Amino acid sequence: MTRYDLAGRTVALTGSTGGLGIALANALRERGANLALLDLDAEAAQVQAEKLGGDTVARGWGVDVRDLAGLQTAMHEAAAHFGRLDVAVAGAGIDTMAPLATIDPAAYERVIDINLNGVWRTFRAALPHIEAQRGYLLAISSMAAFVHSPLQISYTASKAGVWAMCDSLRLEVRHLGVGVGSAHPTFFRTPMMDDVTADPAGHALWGGNSKGIWKMVPLEKVIAGIVRGIERRADRVVVPSSLALTANAPGLFRPVVERVGLRPQTVQRALGLASASGWHDPAVHERHQAGSR
Repeated sequence: MTRYDLAGRTVALTGSTGGLGIALANALRERGANLALLDLDAEAAQVQAEKLGGDTVARGWGVDVRDLAGLQTAMHEAAAHFGRLDVAVAGAGIDTMAPLATIDPAAYERVIDINLNGVWRTFRAALPHIEAQRGYLLAISSMAAFVHSPLQISYTASKAGVWAMCDSLRLEVRHLGVGVGSAHPTFFRTPMMDDVTADPAGHALWGGNSKGIWKMVPLEKVIAGIVRGIERRADRVVVPSSLALTANAPGLFRPVVERVGLRPQTVQRALGLASASGWHDPAVHERHQAGSR
């Protein structure tokens, strides 16, 4: 497969100031890509752009992925500023740790609106510009699209929905020369994962993600896999690649994963520790309302 050279191309990235967003933006800039940095925190996005080289190669926009009109304006301005828009990465995302029976409905709906609907809005806003360049759309999903943990109904549903959305959209735009992919990393260290491991329910469920099948992989490995996926215009990116079989056959492996990694007593303990708001720490709750990883 011919490598999709990123040098001189423009990449729009939502959730750019989150843990994944910062690392991915750095890696894309190293490949020579120009960057349209879209984040709820406009000031942070502008600072990020300056660190990456300034206005000619990186520029920040304040954008809420729950606002389609705002995304459309930002994508239009980015395409005009850089002269083109080749790739859009839908990277904004949040999480909660609470069961269906007690979670605050607003917390559940917020995750769906950012993680799933936000991807739809991002792609909808970017598509006219991506189509003009026969470019590529990538959504950051998760291994949670295939391995469905308790206390994360909104998260797993949104990530599985993103996977399905990308598969459907690929069929809609392939005749236009547009590629569509979804990225599915396992656990890796970001501020969002720090919130999960620090939450009593999350820690009870996964034991701090320090060993076993829930052990985190290095952020650098995740970024390398995603960048490689963009350069291949891949339909699906799984990190680490050793989990590809699990991603391809979720129905086959789910019972084994649940029996080994999600024993009933572990789940019950986590249920008893969960907060109805989705997080015990009010500061964490507020941060996840902002929509960055």
